[in-house]
Amino acid sequence: MPLWNKDEVCPNTIYPDVVAGLYYLALHDNTSVAVVRFQLEDPQFWSDISHTDSAFLHRLAVRRTFAGGTVVTELLNWAVAHACCLGKHYLRLDCAFDRVRLRLRYERFGFRHHSDRQVGPYSVARYEYQL
Repeated sequence: MPLWNKDEVCPNTIYPDVVAGLYYLALHDNTSVAVVRFQLEDPQFWSDISHTDSAFLHRLAVRRTFAGGTVVTELLNWAVAHACCLGKHYLRLDCAFDRVRLRLRYERFGFRHHSDRQVGPYSVARYEYQL
C-alpha cells in the first residue's frame, strides 16, 4: 500500500530538502535502512499552530527487509532526543487518516492524537509527542 506518489519522492522533488539537511538516514552495517525528514517548520500540515516550540517529522520510510523491527522506534527516539536538544516542547507528525496500523504504532510510541485535517487531497491524522 503506497504512502506517496512517485513524483512526491523522486530525486528532483526531494533534492532541495536533502541539500538543506532535512533528511536523516538510519544505518545498519553501513547500509541505509530507513530515512526521515526532520524539520522545524511545517506550514503545509500545521499552519494553525506556532512553530517556535515544535519539530516536525515527515517521510519516515523503512527498507522492507527491516520492516517490523525496531528501526521506527529507534528513529522516533532519535527525533525526540534531537528535538529536546533544540529546546522544542513538541514533536509533531501526520499520517494518512485511514492508516490504522501506522496510527497505532505512533500511539504505542506515545504520540497523542491532536486533530484530523484535510490538506489538499490528503486526509490526515495529526499527532504530537510532548517532550
